[in-house]
Amino acid sequence: MMSDLDYVIQSLEINLFFLRILKEHSFFLEASIPPKNHALIQQARMFRETFGMLLMHAVGLSYGVIDAQNDMVTQYTYDAERASSFLSGIPINSNITQAEASLGSRYANPAVSPGLVQSVTNLNNNAIAASQNIIRYKTLVLNNVLSCSLFTTNYPLLIEHIRREAQFFVDILMRLQNRVSPDVVSDAVRQEAFWNRIMAEHAKFIRGLLDPTEEALIAAAEGFGN
Repeated sequence: MMSDLDYVIQSLEINLFFLRILKEHSFFLEASIPPKNHALIQQARMFRETFGMLLMHAVGLSYGVIDAQNDMVTQYTYDAERASSFLSGIPINSNITQAEASLGSRYANPAVSPGLVQSVTNLNNNAIAASQNIIRYKTLVLNNVLSCSLFTTNYPLLIEHIRREAQFFVDILMRLQNRVSPDVVSDAVRQEAFWNRIMAEHAKFIRGLLDPTEEALIAAAEGFGN
């Protein structure tokens, strides 16, 4: 049985990592759908705001428990958000990124009170519910694209790809909620295979979006994909 400390740390780390990803998924779904499909755009906007609020809550629970030296934000995140907001006209709450970057150092022995455990449990449950909702939304968008009833600038594979990431997040959270201790070897193998596929597809998406004259970048993207 997983201890309260391990449960809290693993839950917060996975939420900090994936809630940002799902918030970004919502952003580029919102940006890629034509104005004609106003209802779908509104839904994407709602998901972007929901995952932003959940991420901010996760950051608030992480002070003293999760170290700022993590891989959830980088030195480029804030500037990338500002540029994306400027170019798309879609507002991005970069206060979340600034708060996350200022988490500070983790306490040597962080106090894990029953209240914190309950707050993390609630966060996980809310993240599961929101993620299941966006999985259904992504499925709807994908089916509409495949049936030629919706235009989007996203590849169908990209939509399936981001749905797969949301499903992976839900699977991890469900295991945490059941206090299932990780099997280090099998979990490492499973995640290695998952992320190798994800990163290969990232490279191929980049290749497909490059101008044909960018031969060196296309070759680099091909190399990463392979």
